[in-house]
Amino acid sequence: MIEPTVTMPPTRVRQPPLRRRGRPPRPSRPTRSSRSPRPPRSPRSAEAVRFPVLAVVFVCAACGLVYELELVALASYLIGDSVTQASVVLSVMVFAMGVGSLLAKRLRCRAAVGFGMVEAGLALIGGCSALALYAAFAWLGESRYVVVAFSLAIGVLIGAEIPLLMSLIQRAAGAGSGSAPPPGAGSGVGVGPGAAKRARRQAPAAEQDDAAGTVADLFAADYVGALVGGLAFPFLLLPWLGQLTGALVTGAVNVIAGGGLVLWVFRRDLTSRSRALLIAVNVSVLAVLATATVLVDDFEEAARRAVYGERVRVAVHTDLQEVVVTGGREGPPDLFLDGRLRVSGQDEHRYHEALVHPAMNGPHERVLIVGGGDGLAAREVLRYPGASSVTVVELDPGVVRLARTDPALATLNAQAFRDPRVRVVYADAFNWLRGAADRLQERYDVVISDLPDPGITPSTKLYSEEFHGLVARVLTRSGRFAVHAGSVTDRPHTYWTVDATLRAAGFATRPYSASGRAPGFAAGPDRADRTSGTERGPGDWGFLLAVPGGRAPALGLAPGAPRLRSLGVGTLEAAARRAERTRGAELPPSTLVHPRYGG
Repeated sequence: MIEPTVTMPPTRVRQPPLRRRGRPPRPSRPTRSSRSPRPPRSPRSAEAVRFPVLAVVFVCAACGLVYELELVALASYLIGDSVTQASVVLSVMVFAMGVGSLLAKRLRCRAAVGFGMVEAGLALIGGCSALALYAAFAWLGESRYVVVAFSLAIGVLIGAEIPLLMSLIQRAAGAGSGSAPPPGAGSGVGVGPGAAKRARRQAPAAEQDDAAGTVADLFAADYVGALVGGLAFPFLLLPWLGQLTGALVTGAVNVIAGGGLVLWVFRRDLTSRSRALLIAVNVSVLAVLATATVLVDDFEEAARRAVYGERVRVAVHTDLQEVVVTGGREGPPDLFLDGRLRVSGQDEHRYHEALVHPAMNGPHERVLIVGGGDGLAAREVLRYPGASSVTVVELDPGVVRLARTDPALATLNAQAFRDPRVRVVYADAFNWLRGAADRLQERYDVVISDLPDPGITPSTKLYSEEFHGLVARVLTRSGRFAVHAGSVTDRPHTYWTVDATLRAAGFATRPYSASGRAPGFAAGPDRADRTSGTERGPGDWGFLLAVPGGRAPALGLAPGAPRLRSLGVGTLEAAARRAERTRGAELPPSTLVHPRYGG
């Protein structure tokens, strides 16, 4: 018997979408909360983001190093002792960069707007740092704390750049490919559970590789940019723009690069309010920098009057230093080199007579002057008819040019550079003497070292044992070597270190000094006194007369010496006794690899 068959209507069975194989579930309609507000970037757009970011890293690194070098150069010029200033700026800035990297962690959630604000602040502070430092020096008289403050602020902002940029690059890369699952993963189509697990295990490794590559790219761009900035500062910015304008232009480049990157490349990461804020801040910074650039000449003139007084006659920047001549039309001029009073017209004769005339007591047919670009030491030598040849080795042609052409200076040096017996060599004295012993057929009867104090770092190598050894090679057996060695009473450690260095080079020495009413020469790494008289220079000048061998030279004047205004035989004997009273314990000599000045 055949049982009757009844067809039942099909029942609807709901199946879990991910737990059973078979037909994939129908895509559900996305709700408002599940929709992504922006479509993810494609891998090509992520690579397009990487290139402009690296370009901006390059520019910002160059600007950051320019700020750093600007602080070192200006602090060395205003305060002196370039080794100390470079050490302070570099150490404080590197420490601050670490602090900035830690502080940048708080801005990662808003990396785009954070980076834009950091670059605007860095451009403003770095661009105006030279102006602020010079203003503090000119009107307050103290700039050490300002150097530290700007080094700290610039370092913090530079340290925040790389972490924020890395967050932006990783976000772009993750939106493009790093965070998307492989096709079919988790859907049950063509991929089994094992393949899905392997894909999930491989994802962190891929992300780590991408992060490592990002770090490598960022640091490579950073280091190359630093190289370009370091070379652009001495060879492009300083010669063409100067310290103040160069810093302002660097700040403008900095804010344009940083602001342009955020407002264009990462504009999707900004809200309308953040975008308006960044535009307003960047425009304001550019306006401040542009205004300062227009007014920088007026500012520099006002600051120069605050430093040197109202009677500034000549102010020029040579390739090596700033040269300023002050004084009235009729009175004697004062000569400043890099902010330090080098020649005080009222009593410079005390210094130059004491430096030159004791060394002329003996044969003096051929005379070598190391330094002396002002022509005043040559003026004293040329007063001896027996001096038939005078060679002046000066590093800066601009000083000699000014001594030739400025009416007040030319009158003060008695037109020494127009005398046919004078020959000027523009060279570094150390390098010139290094080859002079082999080139010269004859030796010098007298060598006069008319140099800044050894406490001023650029001249330290010209007070080394090696330099004095080079001088010994060009002296005759009966030759004499006169050295300006700084103040005896104010810096006795420096003075007697010069003495020990001369004796280590094979010389026998005789110390003496000369007192002045207001010497005004820089007896150490600090600035000399200002024309206002609020800060005074040393009370005396210290000299050393040296001869080859072990017997100290006699201290006196030549029989045919010209009439002198401040020096006599009795004066020299008293000056020698004054210097001897300051002698202390034996000091080690100063060498190129171990300079010992600055005490």
